[in-house]
Amino acid sequence: MCSNRCDYPQPTQPVHVFYCKVCTFPVEYCEFGSSLTRCKEWLSEDNPTMFDKFYSDEALQTKIGTLSLEAQAKLEKDTAKKEAKAEAKAEAAQKKKMASQVLIKRIERNKRKHVTAILGLEAFDIDLKKAAKFLAQKFATGASVTRNAQGAEEVVVQGDVADEVLELIESSSGVLKGVPVANCEVVEEKKKKGAEGGA
Repeated sequence: MCSNRCDYPQPTQPVHVFYCKVCTFPVEYCEFGSSLTRCKEWLSEDNPTMFDKFYSDEALQTKIGTLSLEAQAKLEKDTAKKEAKAEAKAEAAQKKKMASQVLIKRIERNKRKHVTAILGLEAFDIDLKKAAKFLAQKFATGASVTRNAQGAEEVVVQGDVADEVLELIESSSGVLKGVPVANCEVVEEKKKKGAEGGA
């Protein structure tokens, strides 16, 4: 009876993977990302033991001991180039974000009825569906994500709440946190008389 049971393979213990908080790769794969320098700085502070395992002089010597001096220099140069490229890309994305405009449009529907459309939030990494839900709860009204005539997505809130939306952005409230108020503009969009007459 025992001999049969003993023939079964022993279960393998699960491997505990330690992830980097900078690049989100397992720490042993940080070198394949584009932020190795920052990854190493974080690891040396967060987990010195793990840092020594991968980046101590001894560990590096073992790792690259088989490489020629020429290959080592190329590896370092490639890593520096990759990091510089990633930093430049992040900087360009930040500049683009800071140049983006958020339009808060007060749109006249008929007579005294208005809707407020907010366009351009996605440039600041705002989830439009979450923004619509947040604004609907805040103003106790309907709000949804729709496509405008130009094909761009915008959050449409029932009612004239343009000034209140601007105030929420100014106070960095809820999901609208991170949108610079200097990049926001409130505009009026009146209904054309011809369209009103045809309604």
